[in-house]
Amino acid sequence: MKRYLILLAALALSAAAYSQDWETDGLDCTSIAVGRLASDDGSVITSHTCDGKSRTWLTQEPAARYPKGTMHPVYRGGRHVAFPGDTTGLRKTGEIPEARKTFAYLNTAYPSLNEKQVAIGETTFSGPDTLRSSNGIFLVEELCRIALQRCDNARDAVKLMGELSEKYGYIDGGECLTVADKKEVWFFEVLGCGRGEKGAVWAAQRVPDGEVAVSANIPRIGRIDRKDSKNFMASDNVEKVALKYGLWDGEGEFYFYKAYHAAYGAGKNFREREWWILSTLAPSLGLKYEDDEMPFSVKPEKPVSVRDVMQLLRSTYEGVEGFDMTENIKLGDKVSPLANPWPTTNYQKTINTIAPGTITFRRTVAVAWCAYSTVIQLRDWLPDAVGGICWLAIDNPAQSPHIPIFAGGSSLPGPMSACGQKRYDPGLFVWQFRKANKLATLSWQTTKEGFNKVLKEVEDAAFAELPGAEATPEELDAYTRKVYNNAAARWAELEAKYWVEFGRGF
Repeated sequence: MKRYLILLAALALSAAAYSQDWETDGLDCTSIAVGRLASDDGSVITSHTCDGKSRTWLTQEPAARYPKGTMHPVYRGGRHVAFPGDTTGLRKTGEIPEARKTFAYLNTAYPSLNEKQVAIGETTFSGPDTLRSSNGIFLVEELCRIALQRCDNARDAVKLMGELSEKYGYIDGGECLTVADKKEVWFFEVLGCGRGEKGAVWAAQRVPDGEVAVSANIPRIGRIDRKDSKNFMASDNVEKVALKYGLWDGEGEFYFYKAYHAAYGAGKNFREREWWILSTLAPSLGLKYEDDEMPFSVKPEKPVSVRDVMQLLRSTYEGVEGFDMTENIKLGDKVSPLANPWPTTNYQKTINTIAPGTITFRRTVAVAWCAYSTVIQLRDWLPDAVGGICWLAIDNPAQSPHIPIFAGGSSLPGPMSACGQKRYDPGLFVWQFRKANKLATLSWQTTKEGFNKVLKEVEDAAFAELPGAEATPEELDAYTRKVYNNAAARWAELEAKYWVEFGRGF
């Protein structure tokens, strides 16, 4: 009994300081891409959990026109973490000719949706260190920005990002962008081409219209069929660079993912999300976590809705033997009230020091250190202004409600315009939801049922009123504000409830 009391006290102390300190390098972000014939209504879907310390502010950037000869500056050093208008830490790396006309777009940390229903999700796979170069100008978020400013379809966006990376130099780690429009969705995977080299290595594969694919920090493109230009694109140097750096021996068929992810086949924590999502959508395939390889995409056994994607991004494997971390934290034969799917590194170390082997870390789809997440729906039977919707959630995607932002929107609720990652302000977007989220997590076994009930009610209301907003495009921003205000009010109620409930301690 004394041992359990010590453990309970340690859990409380560790959980109370709930700042996420897990080292997330190589474990950041998840994207699910759904082809139009795999969705329940014919829409194309892409998504993104922006896991990490990226900024939490966003803006609607207007379309623009520029005189001939204008140059477009390209930056590095933090545009995806900077405050609006803040140039601290930004460094201009170069410039390219500006387009005469640019499209309006949603300016998230990784720009995500434009007025023509082109959308982008992102995940990092890093790749071999020997390929990363400082000789160039493009980080991946700048590629996203320019593609959305200039392209009205996904295929052209992929081509443009590939061309820009090759011509001007790519200086980021290995990245996968899930690039979608109202007809199709692509995986675009890009890396540097060697230290000191100027250029890029990239490949792109189209997700079959009737299938769903997942990017979860592992490159997924395998064999590249250059003869099939409808479904594949790639830089000319893909095999050459792999040979030069010993990433492929030149024997047998070339597979992009085998060459360009140094940790492929090791560190199975990269595979949990990929396995879970694909096997959930296509259980009859019998995919196993231990499998050496997952398919690029699967045909779902049931049509996939936007809300299905939201739910998948909320996954914590609860109830899955060997994966559900909450089942490992027990007092006697009962689960501790403090058990939750998002233990910090200190939380894990504290428990495992007192009771060795209690927690095995599982990288859940939803994580406590997420900055924001998007589920973007693209619909060709509606005007672009209302056909494209970015359902955006702030903070942990398993806890926060999704706010609809339209491709044709022009303004956002005021609290969204400033970042709360490095400062506390109860009026800012992230803190309007993060406070209740973190309080609920501290006693998740007792709060989760009521918490999830409120979450469902808020999103049910948003979806119920969606047809009315689509019928009156001039009211798009008003609908966004209405959903936002309702959600913020309900989360303020949750926060107040938890302070009363836990006022004497957790």
